[in-house]
Amino acid sequence: MKSISDIRKEYLLSTLDEKTINKNPIEQFKKWMNESLECSVLEPTAMTLSTVSKQGRPTSRVVLLKEIDGNNFVFYTNLQSSKGKEMLENPYCCLNFFWPELERQVRIEGKAKVIADEKSNVYFKSRPRESQIGAWVSNQSSKIADRLTLENKFKETEKKFHAQSEINKPEQWGGFEVSPFKIEFWQGRQSRLHDRILFTQVNKSWEICRLAP
Repeated sequence: MKSISDIRKEYLLSTLDEKTINKNPIEQFKKWMNESLECSVLEPTAMTLSTVSKQGRPTSRVVLLKEIDGNNFVFYTNLQSSKGKEMLENPYCCLNFFWPELERQVRIEGKAKVIADEKSNVYFKSRPRESQIGAWVSNQSSKIADRLTLENKFKETEKKFHAQSEINKPEQWGGFEVSPFKIEFWQGRQSRLHDRILFTQVNKSWEICRLAP
């Protein structure tokens, strides 16, 4: 196996400047998201969500951004999953987007809260039917005997809903919105002298500063 310490990559694609960056970090994020979509970045809406347990232990996993509602970043999950329970107990969390094709990263620190059931219902009905059934089948993060158990439960649930043209969401399934108080934009640069521009919310305004790479 090749030594991973020998892996090197120079970042040369773009630059980022605090004088020309959009002074509204949400609008800057939308600009970068649109560019990631235009460049066919693999899974551009994928973000690493980090939460903290009761014991103070951090956990990370990848989820998908589904909407930017005002200043809030919205995603959906099982509310009784590990991440759901942790955010209900401690709403402070972090989101991280990494778009290697553009040599870019965005870190978002914020506070999560459950969105209204009505909104979760609307999104749930827009999902593919198989994904809707999957939400009913999976008690996310709980232990299961084996893969076959999961597949059999899917078949049983599929039969249960066969006669229904619409499937309502399970009670334990819903959305979270993360209201940010820090947003950092990272642009890879040559010689590891990366551009890092940090927005920090102060009252209802955003303060902008540059961080050392």
